[in-house]
Amino acid sequence: MEEFFARLKEHKLVQWTLGYVAVSFALIPVLDIIASRFGWPQTAVRCIIIALATGFFMMLVVAWYHGERGVQRVSRTEHMILAVLLLLGALAMWRIAPTTATGNTAESSATSAAPVNQKSIAVLPLVNDSGDPNEQYFSDGLSENLITALSQFVGLKVIGRNSAFQFRDSKDDSKTIGEKLGVAHLLEGSVQRAGDVVRVSAELVNADDGSTLWSERYDRPYRDLFALQDDITNAVANALKARLQVGDGTVAQSERPPSGSLDAYTAYLQGQFYAIRDTEVDNRKAIDFYTTATHLDPRYAQAYAALSYAWTGLAGDYLGGAELQQAYVKARAASDIALALDPNLTAAHVARGYLLLDADFDWPAAQAEFRRALQLTPNDGPAKFNLGQLLAALGQPAQAVELTRQVLATDPQHASWYNWLAVYLLPLGRLDEAGQAIRKAIALQPGAAYFHVQLVIIAILRGDAKAALAAAQQEPPGNWQDTAMALAQQISGDRAAADAALKTLIDKDADNSAYQIAEVYALRKDPPQTFAWLDRAWANRDPGISNLLIDPLILRYKDDPRFAAFCRKVGLPVPGATPSANGVRHD
Repeated sequence: MEEFFARLKEHKLVQWTLGYVAVSFALIPVLDIIASRFGWPQTAVRCIIIALATGFFMMLVVAWYHGERGVQRVSRTEHMILAVLLLLGALAMWRIAPTTATGNTAESSATSAAPVNQKSIAVLPLVNDSGDPNEQYFSDGLSENLITALSQFVGLKVIGRNSAFQFRDSKDDSKTIGEKLGVAHLLEGSVQRAGDVVRVSAELVNADDGSTLWSERYDRPYRDLFALQDDITNAVANALKARLQVGDGTVAQSERPPSGSLDAYTAYLQGQFYAIRDTEVDNRKAIDFYTTATHLDPRYAQAYAALSYAWTGLAGDYLGGAELQQAYVKARAASDIALALDPNLTAAHVARGYLLLDADFDWPAAQAEFRRALQLTPNDGPAKFNLGQLLAALGQPAQAVELTRQVLATDPQHASWYNWLAVYLLPLGRLDEAGQAIRKAIALQPGAAYFHVQLVIIAILRGDAKAALAAAQQEPPGNWQDTAMALAQQISGDRAAADAALKTLIDKDADNSAYQIAEVYALRKDPPQTFAWLDRAWANRDPGISNLLIDPLILRYKDDPRFAAFCRKVGLPVPGATPSANGVRHD
């Protein structure tokens, strides 16, 4: 044993070990700070730690052979040992690191692996057992009412409609659904309406093992619908309070008509059913049903707010010219009535903020509306998300990231919100996180337009022409694919292909894609054309203007005097200037 310790001392193994350990432990907290500052993914930090661990064993080999003074030659044995250690370290990092090129990111696993809050619930869409598909709106409406009511309870995490309704007719078991939504409890059941009688079966389920914690069946006349909704909500709330010590709820913002008209409420529910589908045809149907609801109850503020939101969405997504302006006029009229009828209605302030943002580009006024909505209902998902969009437009992407992550915690299957999370992360230089977010969006909604454009931009920022072109080819056919191809081709090295792709975009959609054309010219390093097309986008009131201060392509010209002038023209903050009280910067 004495001889062994003598050999260790001779080879200076103890000194080498202490030195290596000291340097490694000093380096780890520094790496943690750097990773946090620059938004490195956790896998990168873990890989560095694995490299340090592998290096420890390599250090022992080097110390053994070279710690003894005078022994400097690298032997064949030493080469073999070091090669094996390097191979083992590389294998460990390969097993842990995400494979960005194939899209197998850690986003999904990270989401599902997060600790589940025991005070959490998802209301799955109640099954329509009426035998009539046209009654689907009724069971969906009852499900939405339960989500809204339960969301008012203090300390209870309630998953939003968009995510919960992803599991309609799902074959997943309760444990899988609970893991995907990040909840400990599920409320499920069925609705059967036959004439004037409604039968509702509901049960509260432990997501982990599928056991039933509470169940009940109700048979009521349809005219008692509101009382039936209250009975179910109170029963579920009492069951949760008894088991989870959930606090009493605040007064919910009711979606019911003040007159108590079931016909008006039915029309409103039908409007909601079509609005969520988000196509031009369905939006127009939703507008018709909301309008019917307001005719049946002229004091129905919730229906007017929904009507305003629908008109604004229809105008921005599908209309142009005089028809677009007429739609905005109708949206403003409905918004005015909603606010006049109920100044404290959250949905009315969200609808007005949406109109101010899309139609008027009135950034301070829109921000005031979204903040008022959150004062009224602090956990309202759409209000919080829209405020994030507004702050991003004002050049505050970090705050937008924070708000978007908050709403995704209660709506983890919302593909569009993951897309916007990626948009906000790009100007912060957090490309790995942006890639994870947009791939999550694509996984949730593979055929959605625009999502692959984000992958193209990420590839462009990385200088990866091959990945940019591959992503552009995956974008569904249409104007966004033309945009994606025009962007990707600019870094392909093929000037003829780049010119042709830009010409295609201009020829096919110059009016509606003026902002995207400005982005392409920014990539081509052509500032005169970039600012000329930005001016055209503003003349067309292109909604892309809202991305100006978070667009990594346009921001290449943020120090150009023309950029500051354009910001002033559209009422946006000038980067680097002093912020005023309303959040808009001035020189």
